[in-house]
Amino acid sequence: MGSTEDLIRRYEDRLAAFEARLKQLESGGPAPAPAAAPAARQSGRGLRLGVDVGGTFTDLLLLDPARGRTFTAKVPSTPDDSSRGVLNGIEKICGTAGIDPADISEVMHGTTVATNTVLTSSGALVGLVTTKGYRDTLQIARSYVPGGLGGWVIWNKSPNLAPLELTVEAHERMAADGSVVEPLDERQVRGELERLLSSGIEALTVALFNSYVNDAHERRIAEIAREIAPDIPVSTSASVMPEMYEYERTETTVVNSYVRPVVSKYVRNLEGELSSRMGDVNLQILRSDGGLSTAKGAMDQPVNLLMSGPAGGVAGALWIAQQAKFANLLTFDMGGTSTDVALIEKGVARTRRETRVGDVTVRAPSIDVRTVGAGGGSIAYVPELTKALRVGPQSAGAAPGPAAYMKGGEAPTVTDANVVLGYLPSGAKLGGDMEISRDLAVKAVQTIAEPLGKSVEDAAEGIVAIVNENMCGALRLVSVEQGYDPRDFALIGFGGAGPLHANALARLVGAWPAIVPPGPGVLCAYGDATTRLRDEASQTFVRHVADTSDDEVRTSLDALEAEASRGLGGGETETLYQIDIRYRGQGMKLTVDMTPEDFRREGLAGVAARFDAEHEQLFTFALDAPHELVGLRAVVQGARRDFIDTEGAAGGKSTMAARIDKSHRIYAGGQWHNAPIYDRGKLAPGNEIAGPAVVTEMDSTTLILPDHVAEVDRVGNLLIWPKGHERRKGDR
Repeated sequence: MGSTEDLIRRYEDRLAAFEARLKQLESGGPAPAPAAAPAARQSGRGLRLGVDVGGTFTDLLLLDPARGRTFTAKVPSTPDDSSRGVLNGIEKICGTAGIDPADISEVMHGTTVATNTVLTSSGALVGLVTTKGYRDTLQIARSYVPGGLGGWVIWNKSPNLAPLELTVEAHERMAADGSVVEPLDERQVRGELERLLSSGIEALTVALFNSYVNDAHERRIAEIAREIAPDIPVSTSASVMPEMYEYERTETTVVNSYVRPVVSKYVRNLEGELSSRMGDVNLQILRSDGGLSTAKGAMDQPVNLLMSGPAGGVAGALWIAQQAKFANLLTFDMGGTSTDVALIEKGVARTRRETRVGDVTVRAPSIDVRTVGAGGGSIAYVPELTKALRVGPQSAGAAPGPAAYMKGGEAPTVTDANVVLGYLPSGAKLGGDMEISRDLAVKAVQTIAEPLGKSVEDAAEGIVAIVNENMCGALRLVSVEQGYDPRDFALIGFGGAGPLHANALARLVGAWPAIVPPGPGVLCAYGDATTRLRDEASQTFVRHVADTSDDEVRTSLDALEAEASRGLGGGETETLYQIDIRYRGQGMKLTVDMTPEDFRREGLAGVAARFDAEHEQLFTFALDAPHELVGLRAVVQGARRDFIDTEGAAGGKSTMAARIDKSHRIYAGGQWHNAPIYDRGKLAPGNEIAGPAVVTEMDSTTLILPDHVAEVDRVGNLLIWPKGHERRKGDR
């Protein structure tokens, strides 16, 4: 309940807000913000809003930790300008909650702006400054060609994001130890910059040889560029990625410059619109690694946002796992356009140091998410040549959407197939207000059934089976191909379409239980709202393990921790050390994660032992060979946030109170089955639902297949098991 003083302050806050609203209504114009509101926001008693923008829908979650309340909303995305969808959603959720937008103190936002900028080639025109002799760094690149052994025959290399004609050389040179081999010729580089900056470029990258050990020349070139053209953003490689490997460092910094003007404009405009509606609101952006960045950090280094959207779902799954006491999870986020999968082991999501979007690969931390073009809007078709059913990756998206949405779409989609089969009842309302039509879904799927010579139900079941296999392949990428047995994990399905397919996917990979969290359609917004500020600092550190010491490495890690902590504004933090290590003479490296306490206890011997174990898991062998350190990194996270109490009052096994339609039917396994519909809002912990059944809620619909049963756990998750499943030790 809190102290008496807290209760009094809360009452005063609400009274001040009511008086301000009353003045606004009487005057017909906006009222000044109540004096108590800023104090409430600063003291942490304000509301927190998580916003996730997807390809089809924008999801919102409003958290009121002080009062233990949550509100959710789902609105159509606006691909031409995603900020419009965000603002529409804020208006809707504030209306639902009956609050003034000014009561919201923090907005945590997962965005696909950076990703879409790369995928659609709509970024800035980038100029590049390199060391003399290194003008062709991006053109030479690495000898990697996608598409298998014969991929080079048909692969068309995408144009570089910094064209060769907009690349200039600086007369300078640093040695590998950071000493100056050739001083910077400022007169020469000024002339090159004047020519380059007057050519119409919109962003500038400075990436010099060996600048990761001494960036004095990069900083000076950036100063000269700002003197000549102060409005053009400049990114230096040592500030974006202070690590070795010339090509990767240059490419990463060029991508940062490429998306920077677009992301900066979006974040700045959104921040301005939010401030005009909410007053002194704190906007934070979700990073690719699942942490939060300040708005300024997002504008300065947007390369860290390339996987911002998918990271929100994994962060939300981590939160649910923590509440429900599940440590090992396969996450499955199915939206309208694509599906993202990831693996969580012992309560920690697997991460990687490289992020790949389209043909672009950058050295930026991200959660290890794999994406396939399989979503509710994926279009089914029958090629004239093969007459074999195909599904995706083409998508109906948000406009016009599946035929069942009644927005002009005519192509048969996965959503239409689910409607035909009864998995998505035609009486359901997506997002609480979007109606769907079974007649239009049947008409669309009939265009597939006729060339296949199948009934419309069998054609629909084929569409669902194919999309399930596509998503199963993605799950194998993060489990089997990483040395993990999916049968040792539970599967958590979320996103607007995930709960419709979670049961079937769990059956395909043997991952039990299939978990459907509360509010599955807005779980990404849960992730945005419940994650923490995060920053990191890194350095190249090439040493044979035998030639260094625990003290030397710890000193460097402590310095990196202090550097990363500065960006979080003080307060309580948690630190994770990351150490890049390999066998001596090896080209690739792996990253070993350790807490400071682990490193003090185990030292470099523990780092080497963990590397050997990881190497054996990934590649089935470890070598009896010397180890070599490559890089050091400190990742610092802000203090944990207070959350609402998620536990509900326990009920019995009976679900009669939640049954809203006992005559509903679904088509599964080639025949029709009676499948009652349940209202999830009326279910209580301890309830059990025997399949086949359908569970509906505002933001999603869950399918429970025949011969399966769903239990409601203490925090409201649906846990789906095969009937008679023998649970192993540790199963819930």
